[in-house]
Amino acid sequence: MKRFLTISLLLIASLMAFASPSNATQKKYDSWNAIIDEMEVILNDSYDIYFMKDSEKAKARVNEAYFGFYEKHGVERAVMSYISGKRGTDTEYQFAKIKRLMTDGASNKVVRAEIDTIIKMLHEDANELDGKKESGWSVLLASFIIIFREGLEAILVIAAISAYLVRSGNMPMVKMVYLSSLVAIFASILMAIALHTLFDISGANQEMLEGGAMLLATVVLFFVSNWMFSKAEAEAWKSYVEGKVQSAVSSGSSFALGFAAFLAVFREGAETILFYQAMLAEAKEHMDMVWYGLGVGCVVLAIIFILIRFGTMKLPIKPFFIGTSALMYIMAIAFAGGGVKELQEADIIPVTPVDFVRSVDILGIYPTVETLIPQLFMVLIVVISVVYLKVKHRKKSS
Repeated sequence: MKRFLTISLLLIASLMAFASPSNATQKKYDSWNAIIDEMEVILNDSYDIYFMKDSEKAKARVNEAYFGFYEKHGVERAVMSYISGKRGTDTEYQFAKIKRLMTDGASNKVVRAEIDTIIKMLHEDANELDGKKESGWSVLLASFIIIFREGLEAILVIAAISAYLVRSGNMPMVKMVYLSSLVAIFASILMAIALHTLFDISGANQEMLEGGAMLLATVVLFFVSNWMFSKAEAEAWKSYVEGKVQSAVSSGSSFALGFAAFLAVFREGAETILFYQAMLAEAKEHMDMVWYGLGVGCVVLAIIFILIRFGTMKLPIKPFFIGTSALMYIMAIAFAGGGVKELQEADIIPVTPVDFVRSVDILGIYPTVETLIPQLFMVLIVVISVVYLKVKHRKKSS
């Protein structure tokens, strides 16, 4: 609990540093529609350029609208906080769809229709945001949603790994997991400062960094989850306790466990800080409610951590290990979808829409072929792994 409070205080301290008025150098707008009006001009210009057969320059203008306005001026954060995460994701993919059509050389009529669609979506959101009278409670709720959404996955990973280590008789290694989390907090603060002040890192490059971190986290978590699941059977557990596989924990796997905790925190840390920096700049007379929302979110995350870390200690060994590894599998699959999505936003990976799939942010499920294929492949690997371990156990038992 002390370590969680330390992490929370570090996050708050970093946000206070970013709250300085000297950092707010970007142009101010009187309303959300004022931002969207400028975006509409840029998007219409992108169509005119595409009409003149210059698809690369046209896509650059679409990127300018997305990274230079939708992200930079906080429209994305406002939509995800005050409307819904799904709406934010749908908007992001509409931008990606337009760029894909331009790349594929789609007809002018089709591109014009999709640009009209995104402009309509943006104005609908702006009208809803401008129509909301920003109350203290709405600011508190938005602040809570940010820290809860961004911190939940990290808390689940850290709590599951630490509970596993305690249950497996490796209590000293828990300190390494907590230390890795603290290091990730410091690294996130440094990254946020670098993104905000030191480097001119474009939105696309930021998405690429985040996507790479998520995919790396996918690989590490998938390895850890498979390793945990292999210890679920009684005989494997007995062998583990007796030390026949202890070297795996003290060497390679110990690094993997700590690295998994580091990536879980670092993956969203810098983005969370930048989200709050934008919120603090906009909160005005309700700035105190931003801190209250952050505090409530941290308390809720701490309760979730405690429930997983201590509430699962009395479960039988086999269900405990299976449940822990299943949680790691789910997190890995979610990270895979999120990582590919970030790279799609950075134009590294193409976008092929799947109309019958709906976005589920918490599970990393998004309506594109490129995000779903690796997730389905990972599910297939999980099924094969489970069947293999079951067959292996039966052979040993017979």
